[in-house]
Amino acid sequence: MTRSLHILQCGPGVTVQDTGRIGRLDNGLSAGGAADLLALHEGAALLGQPSGLAALELAGTGGMFEAAADLRIALTGAPTPVSVDGESVTFNASHSLKRGQTLAFGHAVRGNYSYIHVGGGIDTLPFLDSRSTHLATGIGEPVKAGSLLPVAEDSGVGTGLALDVPNRFSGGILRIVPSVQTDQFDIRMLERLQETQFTRDPRGNRMGAKLAYEGPRFSAERQLDILSESVVPGDIQIVGDGMPYVLLGECQTTGGYPRIGTVIPPDIPLIAQARPGDSIQFRFVGRDEAIAAYRSYRSRLEALPNAVRPLVRDPHDIPDLLAYQLVGGAVTGNEEDSDEKLHRS
Repeated sequence: MTRSLHILQCGPGVTVQDTGRIGRLDNGLSAGGAADLLALHEGAALLGQPSGLAALELAGTGGMFEAAADLRIALTGAPTPVSVDGESVTFNASHSLKRGQTLAFGHAVRGNYSYIHVGGGIDTLPFLDSRSTHLATGIGEPVKAGSLLPVAEDSGVGTGLALDVPNRFSGGILRIVPSVQTDQFDIRMLERLQETQFTRDPRGNRMGAKLAYEGPRFSAERQLDILSESVVPGDIQIVGDGMPYVLLGECQTTGGYPRIGTVIPPDIPLIAQARPGDSIQFRFVGRDEAIAAYRSYRSRLEALPNAVRPLVRDPHDIPDLLAYQLVGGAVTGNEEDSDEKLHRS
């Protein structure tokens, strides 16, 4: 029996993504990979597998998917209503998807990017050590209805796990460090950058996000004399109309716009998941604080497998109730006990 996921229906921008292609900048190729790398690690933790395996990234519009074999799945990223054969299932959790069952994704409630992880990972043909679709350079292409995505053998077991995740789907404060041209901006302009409440502009994609605001535009001294040079995800370019543009994982590798600062890696998911109209603010931090934040972020990723918990279910939603055991003995008829939860032993 072929292990695969059949795409019955999907919106635009659905792609296969992993952690991307690191170390290819000298070849003119940015890393790309999942727009929300934290979500990729969360899915791996829920399935007890390596974080580098490929998953399906949905750009907010959902779709319908059928299991061509028994699969373990996990759902992470932008919160989205999801059902299996019409029955709602919990997000930020792992579930069993039996052969022939249909997984239906709605539109994301908050944020932009949701993820379907499968036990064993999506097993499309790798290119340059990654299965990530890189739309900007034409590596791979969006998934279309009718596609059959191969799934690798799954050495893991078990589902029914959940993760409590922080809200990173409504914008927020982005910590930034000085960039190459920061000193070419007047100190009052740098102060205004931190005082201004921006909103994410509708113009944006996996390459970057443009911001909007009311007020005088930003500009750097001698900005027309800047030569094109290397850029990285998180760089905040001040583009021709004076608006900030934050580069994301699939950005170009060089650019000539002045960079007023750079978002630190732990905060990039906040801008990637921000929707048009969501509020964004910047705060400069020193080198020591930035390094401490990054180390804390890495430690959190490493600790995710230990942060999963059993997915507690309501007895009303359990069709095979007799296959379960009551936790801690009997459930009484008292009103205060009427919401007792059950889980598999």
